[in-house]
Amino acid sequence: MIGVVGGGIAGLTASIALAKRGFDVTLIHKGIKNTNSYLAQAGVAFPVLEGDSIKSHVLDTIKAGRYINDEEVVWNVISKGSEAYDFLLSLGVEFEYTELEGGHAFPRVFTIKNETGRHLTQILYMRARELGINFVEGTADALAIKEGKCYGVFVEGEFLKFDATILASGGYTALFRYTAGSPMNTGILIGDAVMKGALARDLEFVQFHPTGFIGKEGVKLISEAVRGHGAKLVNSKGERFVNELEPRDVVARAIYAEMQEGEVYLDATRIEDFKEKFPQIYAFLIREGVNPEKDLIPVSPIAHYSMGGLSVDLWYRSTIENLYAIGEAASNGFHGANRLASNSLLECIVSGLEVSRTVFRDRPRLEDVGDVEDTSEEPGDLESVREILWRYAGIVRNDVGIKRGLNELEGVDVDPRIKLLAGGILRAALERRESRGAHFREDYPFSRKEFERSIFFSAASLKRREGL
Repeated sequence: MIGVVGGGIAGLTASIALAKRGFDVTLIHKGIKNTNSYLAQAGVAFPVLEGDSIKSHVLDTIKAGRYINDEEVVWNVISKGSEAYDFLLSLGVEFEYTELEGGHAFPRVFTIKNETGRHLTQILYMRARELGINFVEGTADALAIKEGKCYGVFVEGEFLKFDATILASGGYTALFRYTAGSPMNTGILIGDAVMKGALARDLEFVQFHPTGFIGKEGVKLISEAVRGHGAKLVNSKGERFVNELEPRDVVARAIYAEMQEGEVYLDATRIEDFKEKFPQIYAFLIREGVNPEKDLIPVSPIAHYSMGGLSVDLWYRSTIENLYAIGEAASNGFHGANRLASNSLLECIVSGLEVSRTVFRDRPRLEDVGDVEDTSEEPGDLESVREILWRYAGIVRNDVGIKRGLNELEGVDVDPRIKLLAGGILRAALERRESRGAHFREDYPFSRKEFERSIFFSAASLKRREGL
């Protein structure tokens, strides 16, 4: 019996691949619309067209990741792009366009009406249903970990035992004040695993999407594909100030700097047939009173993607026996310091297919576990955590602010697993005394050779640091 936590593209892909290998699969989720996968607008980066190459895609990924990517992992994921592409086609997926996005040397981003995530998630969900996968609609509140082994999960108080547990529950961008992602992405199961002995990696690297829209309906995303179609970024004086197709960290910081003086806008008025090309974006902007075919669109960077997560190997095994992690919940060095646009959905599909092979090879079989503690708690004061991380671990960071954030975090009454994870983000940001990719320190504005590496975080290292 295999348990998969998370109903996004990574979790659905893993479930389908495992079911095809003959495993009895249970997928735990709170509805596919509550995932970042469903909200993904742009597309999937595949190096499969004539004129493109795996090598070109690899080089773009490493350049965007500021050269601390694990090169073996990058080659492993991208070389399996054609397999992932064929897997989707076998399910009946029909892509409409290929787009050029920031950081790519070739228009290799395959899209469907710039609502790619929604379409892929729905197709994967239907296929999973056809294969007889057992869907449990509920929240996985805690992992059942004992003496370095994972025995399953607790779902709203009920213990579900699994021979292998695959964490596909997303990242932790919902721990920041402004994000267009799922509000469920608090990373609580990442924090839970770390509290119970797992190793985390690269927690300081949180990508801020340059063009968020903060309105009456909340925070929404203006896809990078809009800039790929020619939209320009201008300041309050109407002046263009950055190459819109630079990697996201560059563009986000440029916008942040301009916002110290005034508003920043996206000018998409020259894009023909905006409504047909970007129906979802057009609809919510109209509801907000902005007509993108005539008006400038006010934008602001927002927390978008966490490169960090549970540390996993090339085959998506975590440091806890029988616990695997895929998609945004995992970190194995693929993205480095900054994710290349549309590599996230590629990683979701590749990691989902790959973990099924790993579980098939490992053939985990668990003995009787006895009693396992349910460590789930009430979430507590999440809003204070979000404010602290946004203020002190946001787009621009410094020593004084990070230390202040750690001090303020100590006084927040929040689930200890959230506090541990948030503290890990701040401590990793404090330790990385340089600027690289999504991590920018104004007191250390340049990259440094000594930090050309990942930073790992564990509960044990924290106790040693605090002398406990």
